[in-house]
Amino acid sequence: MIIDSFLGLERYFSMHPKFEKAFQFLRQQPLESLAEGRYEIEGDEVYAMITDKPGKNVEDAKLEVHDSYIDIQILLRGQESMGYLDRRFCKEVHTPYDAAKDIASYKDAPEVFFTLEPGNMVIFFPYDAHAPMIGTSSIRKIVIKIRVN
Repeated sequence: MIIDSFLGLERYFSMHPKFEKAFQFLRQQPLESLAEGRYEIEGDEVYAMITDKPGKNVEDAKLEVHDSYIDIQILLRGQESMGYLDRRFCKEVHTPYDAAKDIASYKDAPEVFFTLEPGNMVIFFPYDAHAPMIGTSSIRKIVIKIRVN
């Protein structure tokens, strides 16, 4: 997991060949005014999703993992807390892995929580279990999905 400013994404280009493509998309779009939904960047290899949803209570947020994609999550509006736990320590399955949706969830408690402000980003890799969307207000964010396998 990496937490940084959205403006720091270029520091991580060497970590994956598609990071630069994602950053180009982010720089060219009026992110605050994009409608909710999916935006193709490079087919299923790289795409973006804009969401604007109410935050969840910490008790309702489940740890989730993805096998096929890296998430670059950028908060656009609101305040979002997230939980984190190294995937190796996830033991109690809530929802088994769904390959079509590339997601599984766990009931385990996060080891640490952190809070994002608008303009902050977090990068989650397949080994990062994360509980997103914790907050008391509406959370508007963009999630870039980058295929790893």
